[in-house]
Amino acid sequence: KEMKLSKLVMDPFTNTPIVLLKDLEDKETLSIWIGLLEASAIVVEMEEIQVPRPMTHDLVASVLNSFEIEVSRIEITDLKDNTYFALIHLVRDGKDFKIDARPSDAIAIALRTQSPIYVHETVIAQSKSMDSRAMQSDTESSEQTGLEDILENMAPEDFKYKM
Repeated sequence: KEMKLSKLVMDPFTNTPIVLLKDLEDKETLSIWIGLLEASAIVVEMEEIQVPRPMTHDLVASVLNSFEIEVSRIEITDLKDNTYFALIHLVRDGKDFKIDARPSDAIAIALRTQSPIYVHETVIAQSKSMDSRAMQSDTESSEQTGLEDILENMAPEDFKYKM
């Protein structure tokens, strides 16, 4: 399923950055906790911040471009033991290549190369299942709300990732 980067927020409980992806119809959301360095790389591109020297993801995009390698898409392919897995799909001279990557790195590269982001349906389903189990164990309330709903309703000015 094709998705887009919706926003980057900070988890108010752990101060960990979270990437929120939404499908193109704004019906489904995927939340991925990421590292601070990867969050910085994503924010720099999202906010069009000019940096004096290329960051690692800028360098990767530049190398790919120099060798006429296209990033056809990135794909979040699996969720195992609370860890997401991704592939970067490359095309050169009509040949397809797949490179294993962390989703945060793949997203940072996709933003720099204007490449689409895809998430397997099974990953979305596993994520929802994992989120609902976490919410049930963390909440005494009889009204359970999905983690995506909580994150979506957070005020961006309060929890938006800041460089």
